[in-house]
Amino acid sequence: MGSFNGALSTLHAHELASVVIKELLERTKIDPKEVSEVILGQAPHVIHLRGGVRMGETSLQDTIIVDGLTDAFHCYHMGITAENVAKQWEVTRKEQDQQAVMSQNKAENAQKGGYFDKEIVRVVVPSRRGPTEVKVDEHPRHGCNLETVAKIKPCFITDGTGTVTAANASGINDGAAAVILMKKSEAVKRNLIPLAQIVSSAQVGIDPSVMGIAPITAIKKAVEKAGWTLDQVDLYEINEAFAAVGIAITKELKLKPEKVNIEGGAVALGHPLGASGCRILVTLLHSLERTGGKRGVAALCIGGGMGIAIS
Repeated sequence: MGSFNGALSTLHAHELASVVIKELLERTKIDPKEVSEVILGQAPHVIHLRGGVRMGETSLQDTIIVDGLTDAFHCYHMGITAENVAKQWEVTRKEQDQQAVMSQNKAENAQKGGYFDKEIVRVVVPSRRGPTEVKVDEHPRHGCNLETVAKIKPCFITDGTGTVTAANASGINDGAAAVILMKKSEAVKRNLIPLAQIVSSAQVGIDPSVMGIAPITAIKKAVEKAGWTLDQVDLYEINEAFAAVGIAITKELKLKPEKVNIEGGAVALGHPLGASGCRILVTLLHSLERTGGKRGVAALCIGGGMGIAIS
């Protein structure tokens, strides 16, 4: 994944996704003609002109901010919802900073250990100085420590009571992820060994002002539908939109920290909107394979109060 305005910023969404899809088809030896549907989209800047501009003026809007980082119903920033979670679940600034440093350190360890190598597809980015190969996530900060993180000022509430900062929130990133779904019988016919079987999934809706904790209910429902208990799950990948959210979910579900985001979360790796769900699923699959785990759950919050989980 690329950092904000980083190495992948010059590529359009369809260009970035095509690299991943081509590699996926190559690895599975599937003819592109046999793919029934590809779902992705991009509209970073829009202008509302369906009815025309009868009077006055209109302007382009940055949909990353308007649609991606602002609640559609109440018009507050997603960072405010994280502050709400921190307040209601009594998550301190120090706890959030500690979570952020732990996430960064896990990601650094995973990168140095080559744990992401199998799930990353190199991207060649053209430029005036010649093509540049991108094959390492840009967002992680190696050598991250609590002393440095603690110096960063809160972003969203600046009256002295805020706790969410740029360091304990996820990044704004470029990225693409893809998986192939098929029936088990189809995999057998093609001599393909599936990475995993989807056992259950769940979607829920909660108060949008604390949308970050929606995965709590979604995870409970997905695990219950699977016939498992929370303790029987080997690994969890829970999108770390904000450190406060990750802490609240782990506490509420009484999960063992060593089972959650073992290679770092979105605070370290980044949060490319629209790709994060598939990204954490892919990371979960490779983490299970590497550690010998059998059962995993991937979950994330969605602006507007939704939560989704898959087991």
